[in-house]
Amino acid sequence: MVEIKAKLSYYRVAPRKVRLVADLIRGKKADEALAQLSFIGKRSAPDIAKLLKSAISNAKNNYKVDTEAVDLYIKEIKVDGGPSYKRYRPVWRGMAHPFRRRTSHISIVLGEKKK
Repeated sequence: MVEIKAKLSYYRVAPRKVRLVADLIRGKKADEALAQLSFIGKRSAPDIAKLLKSAISNAKNNYKVDTEAVDLYIKEIKVDGGPSYKRYRPVWRGMAHPFRRRTSHISIVLGEKKK
């Protein structure tokens, strides 16, 4: 069994928001997950779909997996927090309140099941 991996680093959406989409497709077949991602109305859904397509093409090109003879499924999808950008918002009396723009690291591992 070969594990096919793909990773997206420094994605400029908070991990808390990305995990909502990742939880919906965890454990599903790759083609079912792509179909479901096309209908999800979250900002991170198209980018996760692009990452999943990248993992599928990694399976075809790097590992010579015949996707017609094998069912690929999402064995693991992990969303970790990346570095935060520190920004400041002006408020009353000439002060500034800090806030953080969070980033994410997303990694997908595909497994294979024989048809």
